[in-house]
Amino acid sequence: MATSAVAGVLVFEGVTGNSSVDTDAKSGPPKTDVRATSLKVGDDGTSAVLGKRDTAPFSMLGITWTDPAAKVTGAVEVRTKSAASGNWTSWVPLETDLDGRTETGRAGVRGSTEPRWVGPSNGVEVRINAGGKVSAELPAGLRLDTVAPGRGSALAAEPAAFAADLPAEDPSATPSTDPVEPVPSDPAAPGDGTETPAGPTPTEPESPAPSGPATEEPTPPASPSPSASPSSSPAETLPPAPPSTVPKPPIVSRAGWGADESISPEAPEYLDGVKAVFVHHTAGSNTYTCADSAAVVRSLYAYHVQSEKWKDIGYNFLVDKCGTVFEGRKGGVDRPVFGAHTYGFNRESAGIAVIGTYTDATAPAAVTTAVARVAAWKLGQYKGDPAGSTMLTAGATGGNYFGTKFTAGTKYSFKQISGHRDGFNTQCPGNLLYGQLKSVRDLAAGPVTGLAVKSVTGAGLSGTTYYTRSAITVGWSASTPSAFVSKYELLVDGRSVATTPGTAASAPATLAIGTHQVQVRATHQSGKVTTSAAATVVAEQTAPTFTTKPNLALRTGTVNTTAVPLTLKWKATDAASLKEVRLTAPVARTYGPTTASASHTAKSGVATTWSMKAYDRAGNTATASVAGTPVIVQESSATKSGTWTTRSSASYLGGKSYSSSSKGASLSWTFTGRSVALVASRATTSGQAYVYVDGVKVSTVDLKSSTTKYRDALWTKSWSSSAKHTVKIVVVATSGRPTITTDGIVYLK
Repeated sequence: MATSAVAGVLVFEGVTGNSSVDTDAKSGPPKTDVRATSLKVGDDGTSAVLGKRDTAPFSMLGITWTDPAAKVTGAVEVRTKSAASGNWTSWVPLETDLDGRTETGRAGVRGSTEPRWVGPSNGVEVRINAGGKVSAELPAGLRLDTVAPGRGSALAAEPAAFAADLPAEDPSATPSTDPVEPVPSDPAAPGDGTETPAGPTPTEPESPAPSGPATEEPTPPASPSPSASPSSSPAETLPPAPPSTVPKPPIVSRAGWGADESISPEAPEYLDGVKAVFVHHTAGSNTYTCADSAAVVRSLYAYHVQSEKWKDIGYNFLVDKCGTVFEGRKGGVDRPVFGAHTYGFNRESAGIAVIGTYTDATAPAAVTTAVARVAAWKLGQYKGDPAGSTMLTAGATGGNYFGTKFTAGTKYSFKQISGHRDGFNTQCPGNLLYGQLKSVRDLAAGPVTGLAVKSVTGAGLSGTTYYTRSAITVGWSASTPSAFVSKYELLVDGRSVATTPGTAASAPATLAIGTHQVQVRATHQSGKVTTSAAATVVAEQTAPTFTTKPNLALRTGTVNTTAVPLTLKWKATDAASLKEVRLTAPVARTYGPTTASASHTAKSGVATTWSMKAYDRAGNTATASVAGTPVIVQESSATKSGTWTTRSSASYLGGKSYSSSSKGASLSWTFTGRSVALVASRATTSGQAYVYVDGVKVSTVDLKSSTTKYRDALWTKSWSSSAKHTVKIVVVATSGRPTITTDGIVYLK
């Protein structure tokens, strides 16, 4: 059954048989326009050019030649003119290290460079140099092939491609007449690039290149193969495709990317199974947008079929830089379709090509994730191990990038996820993507890595231990993408208490009173299991305790009627772990678990309640409060003895104060309260006073100050409870500075 993610555009392959057809298919696929233009070869045969010229619109190009076994040993460079800006690009190289014999056995197969996506263009120039050596002559039949992918429905946006039916750039030019000879088919494997052809590889007749102007002409569709393999029966007559051990990733069908099936009418061929997956890159530009991806795939398809004369696109799957997977060669993505991607080893493998060049650029995580998902799914149909190795039989004699020589018919060990360079002497899939294949294998094979508990919501953390009342939500993370995770389980003391899908990152739990070990267990799609390190979570419901109830005391500082300085004291503890103590009224403050006092101010004559709440790490709480009223008693309310002088100033409480320099002069106040403070004015000439409490001398205070101060509470005394007390001050008459000035007292009731 087909599933459409974007109505009429994005179609996912069904579980059996051929591709499902999207709802736009009735209007017909986009028509690609492939044009061939002969190159002018130099007299010595070591260079070739195509002069700078305007062309019909195209978005992909490549160079092809007659003999698929021939090589271009020098540099092939092109530059193009942007259809949007009219600007010419700098010269860019085309890779030449692929082998045109991939589909040897088919008539007319041509050698070629890798195709390169250049975006919408309408001008081109080509230069080829074999290195200046006569012995390194260029192959015959050199031509430029340009591909216009046609305007089709995009996966996310309109592809930046053009389709136009324009005349050749030079109407007077004569058509190219590159002769093509049929290649003898191997009766055991028609169209099989993994077998050495029975007859000699055809070559271009040794005739000089045409001296007339180069010609651009549309390339006709490839003709059906003259022979049919017994394994080419229609997909619907095949037995059901084998199920995979892992889920199938979303795959855009051929109809979804706009394949014109009329250009490759031959039935697909099938393998006995898939033992390995070879990863490739297409060696084109990385600057395409993902909205262009369908057009890029259509262009590759046209290039393979109409320029290189293959039966179909060579790769089984293609992946763009955004991680979208496209069906490649027809026959059903869940079938072992015989592809043309790794010369000598096509018969037992599947090919995944990443669109772009990854020689000097690493593939994005979306790419490695998509490649790993496809590879794991495909290998999972045949009991393969993405992290394992397998033996593949070479279908041709050759060698790989690392110097290993292969002999046809001999078995060789390959990783089940390999790079193209492992099976053939090519840089493909690029140095950096090749270096990422280990991470691809790890993703595909599992287990889940980087699994860790990251948070315990509903609990407080102290050190490495969490504290909760009971209900928690555990959050976790893993470095393995969720697409590879079958499920997560939340474990409490080793027992699963919650199961979530692999896309989840948290789960709830309710804990019994006590200490618990909480972990997360992840099951990779391969079945491999990973368990995180344990987090210790203590469930407890015992409230904190105020071992010292909140209490108030006056403190030193400047006194105002609206701000009498005082100290709030308390002591809170918890059997498990105290988190904080909050003052909730008359102001809001939060204090750490070890703080036991704080300085505040209160209005004189106003009864104020100070409310506090203690919190432990588990969220248990306890409350306590204390009330107090600061009262200012001015000097005029005191009982006097000796000589006192009244002074007036706005700086004094009530605008007046008493001053005396007479030795033994005294003032006394009687009050009922639990804390008292003496308020005075101070200066450099201020003297000293004795302080008596309830008839007992308790202190000698010195009013001297380097800076002038008014309404300064400079001496305090507090009691554990409220009671009646008398405070008396006596002038000492200190030599040289006998005078003291008092502003009264403040007491707390």
